[in-house]
Amino acid sequence: MYHSVAEEEEDPYLLTVSPDRFAAQMRWLAARGWRGVSMRELLAARAAGRRDRLVGLTFDDGYADFARHVVPVLRGYGFTATAYVVADRLGGDNFWDVKGPRKALLTVEQVRELADTGWEIGSHGMSHLALPGLPAELLAAEVRNSRQALAELLGGPVDGFCYPYGAVDERATRAVREAGYDYAVAIGHSALAGRFALPRCYVGDRDGAWRLRAKRGRHGLRDLVTELRRRGTAR
Repeated sequence: MYHSVAEEEEDPYLLTVSPDRFAAQMRWLAARGWRGVSMRELLAARAAGRRDRLVGLTFDDGYADFARHVVPVLRGYGFTATAYVVADRLGGDNFWDVKGPRKALLTVEQVRELADTGWEIGSHGMSHLALPGLPAELLAAEVRNSRQALAELLGGPVDGFCYPYGAVDERATRAVREAGYDYAVAIGHSALAGRFALPRCYVGDRDGAWRLRAKRGRHGLRDLVTELRRRGTAR
């Protein structure tokens, strides 16, 4: 789970990875035989029983630096990724990060070009609202309307949803399923973990080789524990 890749002096929410660090992280993956892919490709590979050596790369919020600093690096390794964009804020900025620096978001034209050249575009809601606790109509609109707006922009279906702030509850997962998404990504492991609350591993600017190895191991362990708990509940 990434957000922004840029040079930034202020980063109170720890959302930014420098271009040099990001390039080193991708080099680390490639050197170990891993290939970064979109969530769409990762899930299709898993369904076909061939997910080995694939890692899903996701970028929340749809920052303009995705096109500037991320795409060239990933293309160099033959990697892909998923960018989750805020449908009603394309071409705007991250107004929701009150204490952080203003960051430009991808424009309509950039999003369309990225999709046309093979990058997966997913929804991050209409306006980056945390979904738990929203009135039913607003919850449905944030989820359903953002999918419809992006589908019209891209000329094709939008399969993935990313919960703003990683905030998810049962009502939110149900709204995502009912809106027609194929999957949704969250952040942490929880009782809701599954197709519509896929847990991810946060990657930050401090993450060099040993920290990436540790995080990969921890994430795998948490996946195992979550699965064991699910099986225990099923019994």
